[in-house]
Amino acid sequence: MEDILYNYQKVKKKYLKFLSSQEVMSEPFRDKVGQFNKYYLPISKMISEEYFRKKKTKIIGLTGAQGTGKSTISNILKIILQEAYKLKTVIFSIDDFYKTLQERKRMSKKVSSLFLTRGVPGTHDTKMLLQCMKNLKNNSFKKFKIPKFDKSIDDRLAKGKWLKVKQKPNIVIFEGWCVGVSAQKDKDLKSPINKLEKHKDIKKIWRKKVNFELKKDYKKIFKFIDKLIFLKVPSYKYVLKWRMLQEQKLRITSKGKKTMTDKQIENFVMYYERLTKHMLKTLNKKANTVINIDDKHRLKSIKFN
Repeated sequence: MEDILYNYQKVKKKYLKFLSSQEVMSEPFRDKVGQFNKYYLPISKMISEEYFRKKKTKIIGLTGAQGTGKSTISNILKIILQEAYKLKTVIFSIDDFYKTLQERKRMSKKVSSLFLTRGVPGTHDTKMLLQCMKNLKNNSFKKFKIPKFDKSIDDRLAKGKWLKVKQKPNIVIFEGWCVGVSAQKDKDLKSPINKLEKHKDIKKIWRKKVNFELKKDYKKIFKFIDKLIFLKVPSYKYVLKWRMLQEQKLRITSKGKKTMTDKQIENFVMYYERLTKHMLKTLNKKANTVINIDDKHRLKSIKFN
Protein backbone atom coordinates (compact mmCIF):
# COMPACT_ATOMS: atom_id res chain seq x y z
CA MET A 1 0.00 0.00 0.00
CA GLU A 2 3.03 2.30 0.35
CA ASP A 3 3.14 3.06 -3.37
CA ILE A 4 -0.49 4.18 -3.32
CA LEU A 5 0.07 6.47 -0.33
CA TYR A 6 3.20 7.90 -1.89
CA ASN A 7 1.50 8.57 -5.23
CA TYR A 8 -1.97 9.30 -3.89
CA GLN A 9 -2.27 12.97 -4.93
CA LYS A 10 -0.71 12.36 -8.33
CA VAL A 11 -2.91 9.34 -9.05
CA LYS A 12 -6.04 11.13 -7.85
CA LYS A 13 -5.24 14.11 -10.09
CA LYS A 14 -4.90 11.87 -13.17
CA TYR A 15 -8.13 10.07 -12.26
CA LEU A 16 -10.07 13.34 -11.90
CA LYS A 17 -8.65 14.65 -15.16
CA PHE A 18 -9.79 11.48 -16.94
CA LEU A 19 -13.31 11.74 -15.44
CA SER A 20 -13.58 15.34 -16.65
CA SER A 21 -12.79 14.17 -20.18
CA GLN A 22 -15.63 11.63 -19.91
CA GLU A 23 -18.31 14.01 -18.67
CA VAL A 24 -20.46 14.33 -21.76
CA MET A 25 -24.01 15.69 -21.99
CA SER A 26 -23.59 17.65 -18.74
CA GLU A 27 -23.99 14.44 -16.74
CA PRO A 28 -21.29 14.73 -14.07
CA PHE A 29 -19.83 11.82 -12.14
CA ARG A 30 -20.97 11.92 -8.52
CA ASP A 31 -18.80 11.55 -5.40
CA LYS A 32 -15.61 11.22 -7.48
CA VAL A 33 -13.11 11.11 -4.62
CA GLY A 34 -15.34 8.87 -2.46
CA GLN A 35 -15.67 6.34 -5.32
CA PHE A 36 -11.92 6.53 -5.94
CA ASN A 37 -11.14 5.67 -2.31
CA LYS A 38 -13.88 3.12 -1.70
CA TYR A 39 -13.86 1.18 -4.98
CA TYR A 40 -11.05 1.90 -7.42
CA LEU A 41 -8.15 1.85 -4.95
CA PRO A 42 -9.15 -1.46 -3.24
CA ILE A 43 -9.77 -3.15 -6.62
CA SER A 44 -6.40 -1.95 -7.93
CA LYS A 45 -4.73 -3.17 -4.74
CA MET A 46 -6.33 -6.62 -5.19
CA ILE A 47 -5.13 -6.76 -8.82
CA SER A 48 -1.59 -5.65 -7.93
CA GLU A 49 -1.35 -8.24 -5.14
CA GLU A 50 -2.51 -10.92 -7.59
CA TYR A 51 0.34 -9.93 -9.94
CA PHE A 52 3.12 -9.53 -7.35
CA ARG A 53 2.48 -13.01 -5.92
CA LYS A 54 4.07 -14.69 -8.94
CA LYS A 55 5.00 -11.76 -11.20
CA LYS A 56 3.30 -13.34 -14.20
CA THR A 57 0.84 -11.66 -16.57
CA LYS A 58 -2.60 -11.56 -15.00
CA ILE A 59 -5.81 -11.37 -17.02
CA ILE A 60 -8.59 -9.51 -15.24
CA GLY A 61 -12.08 -10.05 -16.64
CA LEU A 62 -14.44 -7.08 -16.28
CA THR A 63 -18.01 -7.98 -17.10
CA GLY A 64 -21.48 -6.48 -16.83
CA ALA A 65 -24.52 -5.53 -18.86
CA GLN A 66 -24.51 -2.91 -21.59
CA GLY A 67 -24.16 0.63 -20.29
CA THR A 68 -22.67 -0.31 -16.88
CA GLY A 69 -19.48 1.69 -17.53
CA LYS A 70 -17.01 -1.11 -18.31
CA SER A 71 -14.83 1.04 -20.61
CA THR A 72 -14.67 3.93 -18.13
CA ILE A 73 -13.84 1.63 -15.20
CA SER A 74 -11.19 -0.22 -17.25
CA ASN A 75 -9.45 3.08 -17.99
CA ILE A 76 -9.62 4.19 -14.34
CA LEU A 77 -8.03 0.91 -13.20
CA LYS A 78 -5.33 1.27 -15.84
CA ILE A 79 -4.47 4.79 -14.57
CA ILE A 80 -4.11 3.54 -10.97
CA LEU A 81 -2.22 0.35 -11.85
CA GLN A 82 0.27 2.22 -14.02
CA GLU A 83 0.70 5.31 -11.87
CA ALA A 84 0.66 3.76 -8.40
CA TYR A 85 2.03 0.28 -8.99
CA LYS A 86 4.09 0.82 -12.18
CA LEU A 87 2.32 -2.13 -13.82
CA LYS A 88 2.19 -2.20 -17.62
CA THR A 89 -1.52 -2.51 -18.35
CA VAL A 90 -3.30 -3.33 -21.59
CA ILE A 91 -7.07 -3.05 -22.11
CA PHE A 92 -9.06 -4.76 -24.80
CA SER A 93 -12.68 -5.68 -25.31
CA ILE A 94 -14.33 -8.90 -26.41
CA ASP A 95 -16.23 -6.57 -28.78
CA ASP A 96 -13.04 -6.06 -30.79
CA PHE A 97 -13.12 -9.74 -31.70
CA TYR A 98 -16.48 -9.63 -33.46
CA LYS A 99 -16.50 -11.50 -36.74
CA THR A 100 -16.44 -9.30 -39.82
CA LEU A 101 -19.73 -8.21 -41.36
CA GLN A 102 -19.10 -10.58 -44.26
CA GLU A 103 -18.51 -13.53 -41.90
CA ARG A 104 -21.70 -12.76 -39.99
CA LYS A 105 -23.66 -12.48 -43.24
CA ARG A 106 -22.49 -15.98 -44.14
CA MET A 107 -23.39 -17.26 -40.67
CA SER A 108 -26.86 -15.65 -40.89
CA LYS A 109 -27.53 -17.60 -44.11
CA LYS A 110 -26.10 -20.90 -42.90
CA VAL A 111 -27.32 -21.00 -39.26
CA SER A 112 -29.85 -18.30 -38.30
CA SER A 113 -30.64 -14.80 -39.60
CA LEU A 114 -30.18 -13.52 -36.02
CA PHE A 115 -26.41 -14.04 -36.25
CA LEU A 116 -26.14 -11.04 -38.56
CA THR A 117 -26.47 -8.88 -35.43
CA ARG A 118 -23.22 -8.77 -33.44
CA GLY A 119 -23.26 -9.35 -29.71
CA VAL A 120 -23.96 -12.88 -28.59
CA PRO A 121 -21.48 -15.76 -28.33
CA GLY A 122 -21.02 -17.14 -31.82
CA THR A 123 -20.52 -13.69 -33.34
CA HIS A 124 -16.90 -13.44 -32.12
CA ASP A 125 -13.79 -14.83 -33.78
CA THR A 126 -12.99 -17.28 -30.96
CA LYS A 127 -9.98 -18.74 -32.76
CA MET A 128 -8.32 -15.33 -32.89
CA LEU A 129 -9.33 -14.53 -29.30
CA LEU A 130 -7.96 -17.83 -27.98
CA GLN A 131 -4.66 -17.18 -29.75
CA CYS A 132 -4.55 -13.67 -28.24
CA MET A 133 -4.95 -15.14 -24.73
CA LYS A 134 -2.15 -17.62 -25.37
CA ASN A 135 0.12 -14.85 -26.69
CA LEU A 136 -0.48 -12.78 -23.55
CA LYS A 137 0.26 -15.65 -21.19
CA ASN A 138 3.19 -17.09 -23.12
CA ASN A 139 6.52 -16.86 -21.28
CA SER A 140 8.43 -16.30 -24.52
CA PHE A 141 6.53 -13.18 -25.57
CA LYS A 142 6.42 -12.01 -29.18
CA LYS A 143 4.80 -8.71 -30.16
CA PHE A 144 1.40 -9.05 -31.81
CA LYS A 145 -1.73 -7.08 -32.71
CA ILE A 146 -5.23 -7.06 -31.22
CA PRO A 147 -8.06 -6.30 -33.68
CA LYS A 148 -10.23 -3.19 -33.48
CA PHE A 149 -13.94 -3.18 -34.28
CA ASP A 150 -15.82 -0.03 -35.33
CA LYS A 151 -19.46 -0.24 -34.23
CA SER A 152 -20.44 2.71 -36.42
CA ILE A 153 -19.63 0.69 -39.56
CA ASP A 154 -20.45 -2.65 -37.87
CA ASP A 155 -17.17 -4.10 -39.10
CA ARG A 156 -13.56 -4.74 -38.19
CA LEU A 157 -11.03 -2.01 -38.92
CA ALA A 158 -8.07 -2.51 -41.26
CA LYS A 159 -5.01 -4.19 -39.66
CA GLY A 160 -3.07 -0.92 -39.72
CA LYS A 161 -5.45 0.41 -37.02
CA TRP A 162 -5.21 -2.58 -34.69
CA LEU A 163 -3.77 -2.30 -31.16
CA LYS A 164 -0.05 -3.13 -31.12
CA VAL A 165 1.14 -5.06 -28.06
CA LYS A 166 4.90 -4.55 -28.22
CA GLN A 167 5.86 -5.57 -24.67
CA LYS A 168 4.57 -8.30 -22.41
CA PRO A 169 1.99 -6.60 -20.14
CA ASN A 170 1.84 -7.19 -16.39
CA ILE A 171 -1.93 -6.75 -16.32
CA VAL A 172 -4.54 -7.29 -19.02
CA ILE A 173 -8.04 -5.91 -18.51
CA PHE A 174 -10.34 -8.00 -20.70
CA GLU A 175 -13.72 -6.33 -20.69
CA GLY A 176 -17.06 -7.10 -22.30
CA TRP A 177 -20.71 -7.71 -21.62
CA CYS A 178 -20.54 -11.54 -21.77
CA VAL A 179 -17.01 -12.08 -20.40
CA GLY A 180 -16.97 -14.99 -17.95
CA VAL A 181 -20.58 -16.08 -18.56
CA SER A 182 -21.36 -19.82 -18.43
CA ALA A 183 -23.73 -21.84 -20.61
CA GLN A 184 -27.36 -22.25 -19.56
CA LYS A 185 -29.05 -25.55 -18.80
CA ASP A 186 -30.87 -27.00 -21.83
CA LYS A 187 -34.24 -26.79 -20.07
CA ASP A 188 -33.77 -23.00 -19.68
CA LEU A 189 -33.69 -22.58 -23.46
CA LYS A 190 -37.20 -23.91 -24.07
CA SER A 191 -39.31 -20.79 -23.53
CA PRO A 192 -38.70 -17.56 -25.48
CA ILE A 193 -37.60 -14.68 -23.26
CA ASN A 194 -38.86 -11.81 -25.46
CA LYS A 195 -40.58 -10.91 -28.77
CA LEU A 196 -37.38 -11.43 -30.74
CA GLU A 197 -37.01 -15.06 -29.67
CA LYS A 198 -40.74 -15.72 -29.95
CA HIS A 199 -41.04 -14.53 -33.56
CA LYS A 200 -37.54 -14.96 -35.01
CA ASP A 201 -36.16 -18.01 -33.19
CA ILE A 202 -39.22 -20.26 -33.33
CA LYS A 203 -37.15 -23.45 -33.72
CA LYS A 204 -34.66 -22.34 -31.00
CA ILE A 205 -31.75 -22.66 -33.47
CA TRP A 206 -30.18 -19.33 -32.50
CA ARG A 207 -30.31 -19.71 -28.71
CA LYS A 208 -29.14 -23.34 -28.88
CA LYS A 209 -26.16 -22.36 -31.04
CA VAL A 210 -25.24 -19.51 -28.64
CA ASN A 211 -25.36 -21.96 -25.73
CA PHE A 212 -23.28 -24.54 -27.63
CA GLU A 213 -20.60 -21.90 -28.30
CA LEU A 214 -20.48 -21.04 -24.59
CA LYS A 215 -19.95 -24.70 -23.66
CA LYS A 216 -17.17 -25.04 -26.20
CA ASP A 217 -14.79 -22.23 -27.29
CA TYR A 218 -15.85 -19.51 -24.86
CA LYS A 219 -15.29 -21.81 -21.90
CA LYS A 220 -11.68 -22.35 -23.07
CA ILE A 221 -11.16 -18.58 -23.44
CA PHE A 222 -12.63 -17.67 -20.06
CA LYS A 223 -10.33 -20.19 -18.33
CA PHE A 224 -7.48 -17.73 -18.98
CA ILE A 225 -9.12 -15.18 -16.64
CA ASP A 226 -7.33 -14.94 -13.27
CA LYS A 227 -9.86 -12.68 -11.54
CA LEU A 228 -13.38 -11.77 -12.64
CA ILE A 229 -15.05 -8.47 -11.70
CA PHE A 230 -18.82 -8.26 -12.17
CA LEU A 231 -20.68 -4.94 -12.46
CA LYS A 232 -24.17 -5.82 -11.26
CA VAL A 233 -27.16 -3.72 -12.32
CA PRO A 234 -30.09 -3.31 -9.85
CA SER A 235 -32.43 -5.01 -12.38
CA TYR A 236 -32.65 -5.72 -16.09
CA LYS A 237 -34.91 -2.72 -16.82
CA TYR A 238 -31.93 -0.35 -16.36
CA VAL A 239 -30.01 -2.00 -19.22
CA LEU A 240 -32.22 -0.40 -21.89
CA LYS A 241 -32.25 2.96 -20.11
CA TRP A 242 -28.45 3.11 -19.74
CA ARG A 243 -27.83 1.72 -23.23
CA MET A 244 -29.90 4.62 -24.61
CA LEU A 245 -27.81 7.06 -22.57
CA GLN A 246 -24.65 5.44 -23.97
CA GLU A 247 -25.93 5.97 -27.51
CA GLN A 248 -26.79 9.62 -26.79
CA LYS A 249 -23.17 10.13 -25.73
CA LEU A 250 -21.99 8.39 -28.91
CA ARG A 251 -24.06 10.80 -31.00
CA ILE A 252 -22.09 13.67 -29.47
CA THR A 253 -18.62 12.10 -29.45
CA SER A 254 -18.79 10.18 -32.76
CA LYS A 255 -19.49 13.14 -35.01
CA GLY A 256 -20.65 12.08 -38.45
CA LYS A 257 -20.67 8.39 -37.54
CA LYS A 258 -23.76 6.22 -37.71
CA THR A 259 -25.60 5.70 -34.41
CA MET A 260 -28.81 3.90 -33.42
CA THR A 261 -32.27 5.34 -32.80
CA ASP A 262 -34.07 4.54 -29.52
CA LYS A 263 -36.30 2.03 -31.37
CA GLN A 264 -33.24 0.28 -32.83
CA ILE A 265 -31.64 0.10 -29.36
CA GLU A 266 -34.83 -1.41 -27.93
CA ASN A 267 -34.65 -4.16 -30.56
CA PHE A 268 -30.86 -4.53 -30.18
CA VAL A 269 -30.88 -5.20 -26.41
CA MET A 270 -33.32 -8.09 -26.94
CA TYR A 271 -30.39 -10.04 -28.40
CA TYR A 272 -28.57 -9.56 -25.07
CA GLU A 273 -31.52 -10.10 -22.71
CA ARG A 274 -31.30 -13.87 -22.19
CA LEU A 275 -27.63 -13.95 -21.17
CA THR A 276 -27.79 -10.68 -19.22
CA LYS A 277 -30.52 -12.13 -16.99
CA HIS A 278 -28.55 -15.40 -16.69
CA MET A 279 -25.49 -13.39 -15.57
CA LEU A 280 -27.53 -11.58 -12.92
CA LYS A 281 -28.50 -14.98 -11.49
CA THR A 282 -25.11 -16.69 -11.64
CA LEU A 283 -22.21 -14.23 -11.45
CA ASN A 284 -23.02 -12.88 -8.00
CA LYS A 285 -21.36 -16.00 -6.53
CA LYS A 286 -19.01 -16.92 -9.36
CA ALA A 287 -17.19 -13.57 -9.79
CA ASN A 288 -14.20 -12.77 -7.53
CA THR A 289 -15.40 -9.20 -7.07
CA VAL A 290 -19.00 -7.97 -7.35
CA ILE A 291 -19.72 -4.25 -7.62
CA ASN A 292 -23.37 -3.36 -7.15
CA ILE A 293 -24.55 -0.36 -9.17
CA ASP A 294 -27.54 1.62 -7.89
CA ASP A 295 -30.47 2.98 -9.92
CA LYS A 296 -28.69 6.34 -10.26
CA HIS A 297 -25.80 4.60 -12.06
CA ARG A 298 -23.40 4.98 -9.09
CA LEU A 299 -21.21 2.30 -7.53
CA LYS A 300 -23.17 1.32 -4.43
CA SER A 301 -21.28 -1.52 -2.71
CA ILE A 302 -18.41 -3.94 -3.26
CA LYS A 303 -17.99 -7.58 -2.31
CA PHE A 304 -14.81 -9.66 -2.62
CA ASN A 305 -15.71 -13.37 -2.88
